[in-house]
Amino acid sequence: MRIELCDESRKRIGRIEVDPALRPTRASIVGSENGQSEVFLDWETALDDAGCLRRCIACGCDDLFRAKAFPQVTGVIVVLAFAGAVVGALGFATPPILGVMVLVLVADLAILLFSKQRLICHRCRSRYLGMPIARYHRRWDRSIADKHTQPAREPEQTPPQIRSAPLQVNTQRTPRRASSQGRQIA
Repeated sequence: MRIELCDESRKRIGRIEVDPALRPTRASIVGSENGQSEVFLDWETALDDAGCLRRCIACGCDDLFRAKAFPQVTGVIVVLAFAGAVVGALGFATPPILGVMVLVLVADLAILLFSKQRLICHRCRSRYLGMPIARYHRRWDRSIADKHTQPAREPEQTPPQIRSAPLQVNTQRTPRRASSQGRQIA
């Protein structure tokens, strides 16, 4: 199994190759981008009874989704298909250009049909390739993704309530004092 590891902030750490049957707790990173050479993996309850990955071994998240792993040539094929569509729309489609467009279409369909599936963690975006994928893993879901992209909010604190004693009114009349300047002060 090949794993492209990311950290909690979704920054790419590197790639590792592991055998799920051995369940190594430490693995050496190939192509480390941040100087890290080893990573610790958490295999506890990560695999189900059929040997399929049930949760992320990098961050422990239970939410994984499946996606197609397209090869790098896919971008070139898409650009060629767009160029062929423009040439056809402008009316410059000659038999050799039509033949090239058919080849691009066949290549595009082959990539779509034969590309492999991979699992991706919703929280850290680590990608798992080259392993069986269980049927209970679904495609990307916005509601689950929103749960993992929003920062954890602290519970709102209500402002402290000010408790005051009931106002007591003095009903007795007190004599007024005289100030130094002749005015009376209450």
